[in-house]
Amino acid sequence: MARITLGIGTSHSPILVLGGERWEERSHDDRRNKSLYTLDGRKLSYDELVAERGEPYTAESDPARFPVLARQAEAALDQLEALLVEARPDIVLVVGDDQDELFGFDNLPAISVYRGEEVVMKEMDQHPRLTWADKSFWAGYAMDLPRRFPGAPRLADDLIKSLVHQGIDVACSNGVPNPEQRAFGHAYGFIYQRLMKKLQVPMLPVLINTYFPPNNPTAARCFHLGSCIAHALAASPVEANVAIVASGGLSHFLCEETFDRRVLDAMKRRDMRTLCEIPQEALCSGTSETRNWIALAGATSHLRCVYDEYIPVYRTPAGTGIGLGFAAWR
Repeated sequence: MARITLGIGTSHSPILVLGGERWEERSHDDRRNKSLYTLDGRKLSYDELVAERGEPYTAESDPARFPVLARQAEAALDQLEALLVEARPDIVLVVGDDQDELFGFDNLPAISVYRGEEVVMKEMDQHPRLTWADKSFWAGYAMDLPRRFPGAPRLADDLIKSLVHQGIDVACSNGVPNPEQRAFGHAYGFIYQRLMKKLQVPMLPVLINTYFPPNNPTAARCFHLGSCIAHALAASPVEANVAIVASGGLSHFLCEETFDRRVLDAMKRRDMRTLCEIPQEALCSGTSETRNWIALAGATSHLRCVYDEYIPVYRTPAGTGIGLGFAAWR
């Protein structure tokens, strides 16, 4: 059988690819953002956010703090990488989200499992609006070239069949026929480049539509999905040690520290009820990637949290930014 021996949750924010001295550039993007979602599902511009909340994070958003926070985040990623290498997995199953990369708006499954022989990355050039998103930046996501990594088709097939048997009618993707148009994106490339660079093992991608309504799975559905993944792997005849990684999150593009800490605490305490009752309205935009962590919680109920680090990053006085989360279960 395939055994989940390690669980990891990690943010994959652009600031983890940019150096701390460049984090301030993201604050300029925040001030232009007209789609800042609150936890009750409302969409505000930056000026509307200031009018509603004021600017209580002036000290926390001092750019002089950013290099210190960046070093703290790098240390957390180093710890996760070390735990992953130590676990010596045969396969790394990544639960991530797709943001108009492998799937487009013409075909957007709520949940999908990739069963191809190769995981092919989407090649990106200079972003037309974001001056910091150049070719060297995309290399941090393995998206500077149409890079190819090994998939895990045999275990993927077992996973798909078992999920359907358990009542989750997942979509499946069999390959990447034209990587110039559609291929894998940053949720998966970040794991390759930052956590798996010392590992030459296959990846099994599970894709949840966290970002784009109307078919976003509920928190309860994501937890159930994780539980079903664990059951499916245990029933597979494939002999493998599996590490499962939740890629993305936590709250952004508003840093909601209280919300993030409540999610992490519920995961550590195996508080299924708290996780499953998170409303859809709280899981919009970037914060929607919390769904990947909830699926991780469902898959790792047999493991114990051995490491966690939370870094609230406030890039502006109004509180835009991200809650960087890093945690491991074994």
